[in-house]
Amino acid sequence: MLAAYHAQTEREKVERGLAEPGPLPERYAVEVRDPVRSFDGAVVLVAERDEAAIGMAVMHRAGSDVEVKRLWVAPAGRRSGAGSALLADAAERARALGAAGLRLSVWNWRADALALYAREGLVEAPSWESRAQLVCLRLPL
Repeated sequence: MLAAYHAQTEREKVERGLAEPGPLPERYAVEVRDPVRSFDGAVVLVAERDEAAIGMAVMHRAGSDVEVKRLWVAPAGRRSGAGSALLADAAERARALGAAGLRLSVWNWRADALALYAREGLVEAPSWESRAQLVCLRLPL
């Protein structure tokens, strides 16, 4: 699932002139090769349907907030409620940790994801990202 997430993201970035065609950049390839080490200290959430993984999210502390990375639902699992369930689980866990907010960033061309995040109450926040076309969103908790 992580490999599919990164492959799609890199294809989209190439299509928009934000990356060069080629193999997966090493900073992402290492996550695919060794996710246990890459996400050490993070909480990894998995959405399942019929005992198969259809979605994931990785959450970690980011100052007073909890940040969600790698939120992904496989194409076959989209519009099933998996994305909303992952976000709700992340928000519940962040509240339990005493976080002030739940934050994430998303590419501005991912209209479906942006619509989901808006429905779930995330609002645009001042950017903590240096990469062009990333939208930073936050849910106050």
